[in-house]
Amino acid sequence: MQSAALSPSSTPLLRNSKNRPTPRPNLLLLPRISCRSRLQPLAAAASSSSSSHGLPGAPRPLVCLLSLSDRRPDDRFAVRATSVPDSASTGDGATVSSGMLQTLQLGSLFGLWYLFNIYFNIYNKQVLKVFQFPLIITTVQFAVGTGLVLFMWTTNLYKRPKISASQLAAILPLAAVHTMGNLFTNMSLGKVAVSFTHTIKAMEPFFSVLLSALFLGEMPSIWVLVSLVPIVGGVALASLTEASFNWAGFWSAMASNVTFQSRNVLSKKVMVKKEESLDNINLFSIITIMSFFLLAPATLFVEGIKFTPSYLQSTGLNLKETYMRSCIAALCFHAYQQVSYMILARVSPVTHSVGNCVKRVVVIVTSVLFFRTPVSPINSLGTGIALAGVFLYSRLKRIKPKTA
Repeated sequence: MQSAALSPSSTPLLRNSKNRPTPRPNLLLLPRISCRSRLQPLAAAASSSSSSHGLPGAPRPLVCLLSLSDRRPDDRFAVRATSVPDSASTGDGATVSSGMLQTLQLGSLFGLWYLFNIYFNIYNKQVLKVFQFPLIITTVQFAVGTGLVLFMWTTNLYKRPKISASQLAAILPLAAVHTMGNLFTNMSLGKVAVSFTHTIKAMEPFFSVLLSALFLGEMPSIWVLVSLVPIVGGVALASLTEASFNWAGFWSAMASNVTFQSRNVLSKKVMVKKEESLDNINLFSIITIMSFFLLAPATLFVEGIKFTPSYLQSTGLNLKETYMRSCIAALCFHAYQQVSYMILARVSPVTHSVGNCVKRVVVIVTSVLFFRTPVSPINSLGTGIALAGVFLYSRLKRIKPKTA
């Protein structure tokens, strides 16, 4: 019964030991280190069992455990290569393509930022040279920006934010200093060269450090203070050798620095509570609308209505050319600030600050070439030192002072 159950055929298990065929080894592979040590008790048990029965032809246990040395040459391990799933290579390729696309988009945004800024400064300067009413020009720019914002919200090109009255009250001071900052910039551009205005505006880090220390209690590190030295020295050197220098343009640019940095400090002080729909672009859009309504009454009171076709024709200006340049300057004014906030949403503030420094260099160089502004070697040296200080400041600002 036992042989019938274990044998694969009906041949009797007990045969003559001389004619018994050699059994085919079972291809069960076990590690050699455990084979002999663990099989010795089994072999001893089998031999004792055979001797106890006294049968010379007694069957051996049908268990054949081979060591590695007893295997036949064709019994070997087979190593097969496993194919890599297509999804892995596809995922890596998609990641690389996505990274390249994001880099391309970011580079395009930086290019548009610089391009819009160049066109704004050139066309704005052309208008201010022949139409010296900075209040009206600034109001027109805010009016065009307000129209663009309302158009985007109405057509759902950008989601209209949900904002409360308390948020509007908190944004109002920011809009006020934003209005004054742009007004002072236009006043400076109307009095001095574009390159000189932007050289003076390179002192923004100085006022940022000063106002942050006075109103926020943020004390700068020694390295930040060191970076301010070339900024102040470079601006002073450029001012002393500027051909178009006048005090009205100089102090207007300085006032622009103070008001713009006051806006940044005030935004930290007030801490406007943002909802999900109130991002930086919507915040800038609301500030633009509020700036228009703040400046329009002051413009009517101070400069009156002088942008009408009849008045422009009476002064001998080219009506079509003046309107076209004013419109392009206003569109570029709003566009470059919108793109600036889009870039800020994608990069760190330090990277944005470095990009802003490079933008200032590009604007200065292009304005000098376009308007053929006379620049002396010492003036160029002062401008270069100031801009190098701004770049150094943007790099050192991220170094946090050690706390005890």
